[in-house]
Amino acid sequence: MLSQLRELETAFPDTLTVISIHSPKFPREQFTESVREAVLRYGITHPVVNDRQMNLWQQYAVRAWPTLMFLDPENRVIGKHEGEIAPEQGKQLIQRMIDDFDAEGLLTHQPLRFARETAPESFLAFPGKVAVDGQRIVISDTAHHRLIEADLKGTVRQIIGTGKEGRADGPAEQAEFNRPQGMTLTGHTLYVADTENHLIRRVNLETQRVETIAGTGQQYGIARTATSGEPLQVALSSPWDLAYQNERLYIAMAGVHALYMVHLQYNEIRIFAGAGPEGLRDGSYDEAWFAQPYGLSIENNILYVADSETSAVRAVELDGKRRVTTLVGTGLFDFGDVDGTGDNAQLQHVQAVCASQGRVYLADTYNNKIKVLDPLTREVKTLAGDGQAGYRDGSFDEAQFNEPAGLAAYGQKLYVADTNNHAIRVLDLEARTVETLKLLRPA
Repeated sequence: MLSQLRELETAFPDTLTVISIHSPKFPREQFTESVREAVLRYGITHPVVNDRQMNLWQQYAVRAWPTLMFLDPENRVIGKHEGEIAPEQGKQLIQRMIDDFDAEGLLTHQPLRFARETAPESFLAFPGKVAVDGQRIVISDTAHHRLIEADLKGTVRQIIGTGKEGRADGPAEQAEFNRPQGMTLTGHTLYVADTENHLIRRVNLETQRVETIAGTGQQYGIARTATSGEPLQVALSSPWDLAYQNERLYIAMAGVHALYMVHLQYNEIRIFAGAGPEGLRDGSYDEAWFAQPYGLSIENNILYVADSETSAVRAVELDGKRRVTTLVGTGLFDFGDVDGTGDNAQLQHVQAVCASQGRVYLADTYNNKIKVLDPLTREVKTLAGDGQAGYRDGSFDEAQFNEPAGLAAYGQKLYVADTNNHAIRVLDLEARTVETLKLLRPA
C-alpha cells in the first residue's frame, strides 16, 4: 500500500492528508519503538498512530488489513474501502470528493506540515538481506537504496547504486534501486529483488553493470498484465527474495502470496506455486496457499520458504512430486516463541530461511532470535538470541538481535542481516559465538 499512498499524496499535496493507523497483528508489532523503526525503514512521511490495543480498529469497524477510511473536512466518515486500491481509481474518487467540498467552500488548499525523523546516519540503514559465497558478501542496504559488496573480512569492494530512489540501469555508480531486498549469487552474477520498484535486476560484479531482467516497473494489480510470458512484459508485486538453481530463478512474490519462476535460458516467467489467496494450505503447486513469502533457500532439490504472515516454514519439492508441505506453522493467526517438533513449534513472523548441510536456519524475526530446523524430524530449536530486542555480541545465549531478516551461510559461519541494528552479525557455528562484521569503507 505504501507506494500507492505515496502516489495519491503526490497527486493532491494541498488537499489530501494521509494518517496511517497501525493496528497490530503480532505481539512484537504492539511496541511503539517497533512501529517507529518500521516508519523509518519504509520512509513513511505522513503521521502514523500506534493503535496498540486495537481501539480505533474497533471504533471504525475495521475487518481487514488494509482498510481505507475517507473522512470529509468536517471529520465525518464518508467512505470505506477494504484491500488495496489502484492509484488511478483512488485519484478519480478523491477528485470527485474535492470537487464536492470545493463547491461547498470547505477546503482551504493549504498543505499540513509534520515534523519527521529520518533514517540513521550510519553506513548501513535497515539492511534487509545478505548473500555470501567463498569470495564475497553482498548486503542489501535497503533504506539507502543500494548494495554493498565486501570480502568476508568486511573490506568494502564496491557500492552498487547511487543511494537515490530510482530504477536506472547502467554502471554500478549510476544505477538506482528502490528498497532492494533478497539476492542470490551464482558465480560473478548477482540477482536482486528490487522490491519497491517491482523489478528483478541482474548485476555483473566483474563489469560492474546493472540491468533489469523482469518486471515492468508497475505493480501487478495496478497494472493488469499477464502473469506469464516474456519477463519484461509481466508486472510483479513486491518481490522479496530469490533463489537460483539450474538456470531457474525462483521469486518470493510477497505482494500476491505466490512463488514465481524465471526460466533464464528461455527468457520466460510464470507463477510457479500458489493459488493466490493469503493463507496456509498444502498440496500441489496449483493448490497451495502462501502468505507474504519473504525468504527462500534451496538444498537437495527442496525450496524452503519463509512464509511470514503464517509464521511458517514451507518445503516445495522441485522434483517430480511437485508438492508444497508445511514444516512449521499452523495458520494465519497462530504464532509464538516455542521450540518443539512439528505443529508444537511456533515462530513469530519468520522472514528468512537458509538451508545448509542438512539444516535450515531461520530468522525468527519478531522473536529476535535465530533458530534451526531439522527438515526431516521438523524439530525447531533456538540457536542464538535471548529474545529481547537489543544489540549484544557474545555467546549464542548472551547475544541479542533486533528483528533479523536475512540469512546466508558459508562453511561454519552464518551471516545475519540484523535489520533494526543496521548491522551484519556473524555466527560461528563451531565456537557458538556472535560478533558484528566491521565493514571497512573504501577511502
